[in-house]
Amino acid sequence: MSIEQALLDRSGSKCELCGSEENLSTYEVAPSDGSVDQSIVVCQTCKEQIESPEKMDANHWRCLNDSMWSPVPAVQVMAYRLLNQLRSEGWPQDLLDMMYMEDDVKAWANAGLPTDDEDAVVHKDSNGAILQEGDSVTLIKDLEVKGGGFTAKRGTLVKNIHLTDNPIHIEGKVNGTQIVLVTEYLKKAN
Repeated sequence: MSIEQALLDRSGSKCELCGSEENLSTYEVAPSDGSVDQSIVVCQTCKEQIESPEKMDANHWRCLNDSMWSPVPAVQVMAYRLLNQLRSEGWPQDLLDMMYMEDDVKAWANAGLPTDDEDAVVHKDSNGAILQEGDSVTLIKDLEVKGGGFTAKRGTLVKNIHLTDNPIHIEGKVNGTQIVLVTEYLKKAN
């Protein structure tokens, strides 16, 4: 039995996303090995919108309310990715909040999502060096630790820092106390 025939049998000769019975074709859910388990049956309308997101009609995708509950992991992955692309519409976020996927299926779904590197928070020290999770930094100024009852002295090494959502703050341990530090008062340790 061919992959296409196996998919049509599994789907009941319907689009696995919207339920349409016309203009059906197979679609490999990337990353894919081309197997039945990593492919779905889609109609022409769904396929065009998946391949050209700028043509996406949010109302067409209200069908994901049903298809996201499919027992087929490849269908769950496509529903998750499409809902993520549409989350600015409001209603898709509600569906994403309800959606459940096994860990390996969710990892597959996330692997196909676009990354927004422009929106990533960048932490820089006083010299403009980019800080990474786990780096070590040195204080360049004495800092009074509010609520800690001590002053973190200039030259103190803070190891294994943790980045926050705020680009001017990092977290680290000084004298065994976890504190928030302002990046303009530190430099990356060599």
